[in-house]
Amino acid sequence: MKGIAILGATGSIGRSALAVLDQHPDRFRAVALTAHRSGEALAALAARYRPALAVLVGGDVPAGVDGATAWRTGREALLEAATHPDADVVLNALVGAAGLEPTLAALRAGKRVALANKESLVCGGPLVLEAAREGGGELVPVDSEHSAILQCLQGARAGDVRRLVITASGGPFRGFSAEQLAGVTPADALRHPTWNMGAKVTIDSATLANKALEVIEAHFLFGVGYDSIEAVVHPQSIIHSMVEMVDGSVLAQMGFPTMELPVLYALAYPERLPYTCRRFDPVAAGTLTFEAVRQADFPAFALGVEAGRSGGTAPAVYNAANEVAVKHFLAGRLSFPGIARAIAETLERCPVAAAHSLHDVLEADARARRCAEDFVQRLAPC
Repeated sequence: MKGIAILGATGSIGRSALAVLDQHPDRFRAVALTAHRSGEALAALAARYRPALAVLVGGDVPAGVDGATAWRTGREALLEAATHPDADVVLNALVGAAGLEPTLAALRAGKRVALANKESLVCGGPLVLEAAREGGGELVPVDSEHSAILQCLQGARAGDVRRLVITASGGPFRGFSAEQLAGVTPADALRHPTWNMGAKVTIDSATLANKALEVIEAHFLFGVGYDSIEAVVHPQSIIHSMVEMVDGSVLAQMGFPTMELPVLYALAYPERLPYTCRRFDPVAAGTLTFEAVRQADFPAFALGVEAGRSGGTAPAVYNAANEVAVKHFLAGRLSFPGIARAIAETLERCPVAAAHSLHDVLEADARARRCAEDFVQRLAPC
């Protein structure tokens, strides 16, 4: 029986994780659940799963909660959940750079981190790897693309891999011209063709910023250079990623889109557990197609990959600028192309510095957010 702490239990990944726990109550139990402000939703989950700890980071404890669960509030309580003594696995499903510090804390406490918060590695990749070495913690990816790569690498030896190929759905605007992209609305961008995700990740998928974050994440997770990581658009989202070996063989992991299977794999790794879900049918999947990423029309992708190559604080700056820009796009204060423009200007105005500590990363993050906010204020109305 493994104790599971779920950071971000009320979000889409958190709900997928709880569905996994429902199918294997003899193998996993929730020991800590957290949410940002969804107090009533978290209270309902606490009443159902009866964790030892429930944390509401940005709000007050709801009235009438069950006394069987200890309730805490605030940022320090989130770190308490990430290091809970009964947690064998910490599923980090937080959104954005806010996930970095809990990842570091969990790894230093020797936990397995089932990582759905890609920003942890984007903003502080070297710090995360160092924390895992220092504390004896373990990183296992939850993103479907990185879970696919991990599965394809089973049995491979160092030096066997030539290239990682990360697939992208292309989002809702895959076939749009530059002129059409200029007029899309938040409602348009939130209609993802294949995945059901939160607003931030859905917009990142539409701009392909999400894929740039995943390239950076893959670099740190698998120790592969940027020249050996590619992204390709695969609208059907059946092949989740591919690995090309030095002999030319290509391994791919396939399945209908669901986050429950990557979560299950991360919790049970390296074991495989039976699971009831939609079984794969190649006939029903139909024709699988691939396209090149249209980098000129979706510049957020190239900006992110280049930030990854630059290293230091550049990825943290990229991520912070993107978070601010997406927030303003969703609020109607920035156009869709304005997201990439805000990122580009912020990267220009925030020179790359070394990222030796969490303080360095947080300082770069704060500076980038100020620059991006300034850009939006100067541009508005878009």
